Amino acid sequence: MQMTMSLHREVQQCPGRPFTVYGDRVRTVAESVDRIARVAGALQSLGVAEGDRVGMLALNSDRFHEYLFAVPWAGAAVNPVNIRWSPAEIAYSLIDCDTRVLLVDDAFLPMLPALREQMPDLQTVVYCGEGSAPEGTVDYEQLVARTEPVEDARRSGDDLYGVFYTGGTTGFPKGVMISHRNLLTSAYAIGGSGHILNGEPRLLTAAPMFHLAAIGAWSTGNLRHTTNVIIPMFTPAGVVEAIERHEVTDMLLVPTMIQMVVDAPETATANLSSLRGILYGASPISEALLERARKTFVSAGFTQAYGMTELAPLACILTPTDHEDPTLTRAAGRAGSCVEVKIVDPVGGEVPRGEVGEIAVRGDNVMQGYWGKPEATAEAIRDGWMHTGDGGRMDERGYVFIVDRIKDMIISGGENVYSAEVENALAKHDAVASCAVIGIPDDQWGERVHAVVVLHPDVPLNADELTDFCRTHIANYKVPRSVAFVDSLPMSGAGKILKRELRAMHWGENGRQVN
Repeated sequence: MQMTMSLHREVQQCPGRPFTVYGDRVRTVAESVDRIARVAGALQSLGVAEGDRVGMLALNSDRFHEYLFAVPWAGAAVNPVNIRWSPAEIAYSLIDCDTRVLLVDDAFLPMLPALREQMPDLQTVVYCGEGSAPEGTVDYEQLVARTEPVEDARRSGDDLYGVFYTGGTTGFPKGVMISHRNLLTSAYAIGGSGHILNGEPRLLTAAPMFHLAAIGAWSTGNLRHTTNVIIPMFTPAGVVEAIERHEVTDMLLVPTMIQMVVDAPETATANLSSLRGILYGASPISEALLERARKTFVSAGFTQAYGMTELAPLACILTPTDHEDPTLTRAAGRAGSCVEVKIVDPVGGEVPRGEVGEIAVRGDNVMQGYWGKPEATAEAIRDGWMHTGDGGRMDERGYVFIVDRIKDMIISGGENVYSAEVENALAKHDAVASCAVIGIPDDQWGERVHAVVVLHPDVPLNADELTDFCRTHIANYKVPRSVAFVDSLPMSGAGKILKRELRAMHWGENGRQVN
């Protein structure tokens, strides 16, 4: 399995087909592949060697698309940077896996001084924006123009495709190592479901391209002769305009994004009839939102993909037909092709159908491990099964229902937030004596990051001051959206904070601890 194999097939069979659409810029397959081969040569000329990591800190673009192909073409591995992180978090992820070449666009140039200060080993910054390269950077387009194309290194199989950083239970991000085989296994499973990217698809990429969910949909599309319509970032108006202008057939959004598009004033008068498939993930869609979305996107079928970065990213699929069954509105779907899923007890034994346990996944999509963290890898992958940290049950037909999270994680607006990361940031404030962070239900974001804080005596602090402080240490989406100040936290006899008691105040009789 080789990520760049589809390029060789496409340039042989349909070199003149539009491959990328970015604003007014349209590039054919032949043009894109030529540029990819030149970017690969340029990276090698900059000292990138086999297996090296190359980072990209940028909004979505056709150059991001080229990067995702050019790095393996050069024999290296991608390290797409989470654009929502603070400079400290970004620097950690780049230093952790020794990324010394970084592509940066206009949106993130202001962050460069802070990154350089924290990263003395950062060798080369490639400017991939739309203007002139600032001093101290190398111009992307000049590299393309002056570099001859090189032969594909043909990295494949268990060769490392990329390192994708996700939040950590210890407060530090973990680098998920994904191979070519991992990513393509998920891509074939998504494409093999037969519910998206059919005919002559035009796939809209609006979700951030650093995220493995977007890369999973993108890689699936590249196996199916897809034209990639790319917008810089998600906005409801931008999605509607792109669908109309480019006759988009398929797109990936999280439920929060779907709700924002449904509510957008532009949607009411837009022609969205070209849409055939909407793939969503990160959380189930509510019945009310699904009903409204169906009325908005009348020509589209809805497919839910459940998974995680460590699964590259797919575990289960809930098909458009499944969405018609009212008993499956809260289901995460059934195991995708090439994937096994079971519900296990604490020692790894499968529990009877209907009983709650931990969701475990096995297949060639399971990550190679966490970069530089063998103990965390061994804890997550046991006997070949990836233990997801999600509590769930499986019915007699094999449908999986998520009911809780065993690991201390919140999913807000489609983004994973580990409580430990937020608690570490809160604890840095001199006024905070102790704290606990939980997820609570939220109509817009699914779940909201909520902090329960005990202050030191006679030290004044309000919620706004505390959240402003957090923003200097962690990404904005991780910052608590609500804060409760209390005299004490519920503790077990062993001195452990009883978060379930804190959650019970907000989840009540919901029957689930996830939303």
